[in-house]
Amino acid sequence: MIGRIAGRVEYKGDDHVLIDVRGIGYVVYCSDRVLAQVPGPGEAVALFTDLLVREDLLQLFGFPTLVEKEWHRLLMSVQGVGAKASLAILGTLGPDGVSRAIALGDWNSVKAAKGIGPKTAQRVVNELKDKAPGVMAMGAGASVAAVAGDVDVLETVAPATARPAPVMQASAQAEALSALGNLGYAPGEAAGAVAQATGDAPDADTSELIRAALKLLAPKG
Repeated sequence: MIGRIAGRVEYKGDDHVLIDVRGIGYVVYCSDRVLAQVPGPGEAVALFTDLLVREDLLQLFGFPTLVEKEWHRLLMSVQGVGAKASLAILGTLGPDGVSRAIALGDWNSVKAAKGIGPKTAQRVVNELKDKAPGVMAMGAGASVAAVAGDVDVLETVAPATARPAPVMQASAQAEALSALGNLGYAPGEAAGAVAQATGDAPDADTSELIRAALKLLAPKG
């Protein structure tokens, strides 16, 4: 399995990039959004990859982050969603947008991707609502690590007395998801409640998110 490729860009096509790795050229298919991020010919590039193996075909698909690669693999587990459809969804929404759409049951956002009909969009939301929280938590953890790393670099120049809001927000969401899971809520409903609570109060801390999510999960009537 080829899980990551790092080399030099030879050329960029409409839906793929050719990467030279020590004299061997790898054709890596990417979404429009990812291709726009890939540098021009002669520049260095590194992509996480997923290898699709069929009897008469080997295709590599590239992603800038491990989280996006995992979303691709999860999307492809849905009936009727192949590699092309997965790239269309990720290209339109990005990994964070896919996370929000599934958490909130917003299949209309998924349907906005080219070639994705309403039935397929509904299957994506319904089939992944209980599987997605693991990847969501991975994304939240990556966000915390990335932002914290940036802060560490900045503090070597000007020490700060407190961590910035993005670190706290991402951490609060991950902790709230864990707490709701410990209370017995299903991963899908917990993720949806936390996503909605975060949208209503972006600056909420962990306890505030948990209280808001519990109100949303409380039986109506």
